[in-house]
Amino acid sequence: MSQLIVNIDAPDQAEAERFYAAAFGFEPMRRLFGGRIAEMRFAGVLFHILGKPDGAAFANGPSRTYGRHWTPLHLDLVVDDVDAALARALAAGATLERPATSYDWGRISGVADPFGHGWCLITLTAAGYDTVAG
Repeated sequence: MSQLIVNIDAPDQAEAERFYAAAFGFEPMRRLFGGRIAEMRFAGVLFHILGKPDGAAFANGPSRTYGRHWTPLHLDLVVDDVDAALARALAAGATLERPATSYDWGRISGVADPFGHGWCLITLTAAGYDTVAG
């Protein structure tokens, strides 16, 4: 069986759980590893929220930092209404990075969560990305 699980580190696990539920509508599922991981679901994808202190390192990797950072890997959340989703995310504590803008394929806005991770909120038109496929 194949499955995608997205792991999100945050310095305060309880605050991250609250934020992702309030901002994006992530559904709490269960606790794993004695409560050290909170499992949440969005659009059929599992998200594991892990509390990891600022400065903690993984094996020989770099130390975690939660200031706003960019990574080549980011997540797009496809929602029914970008403007409503954006308002919800901002009310929950997200920071606006890209105002909602419309294109032939849909509407997009960008936010950063309180833990430094970037998110795109997208509503697709009926044709969606078919308008730019080629």
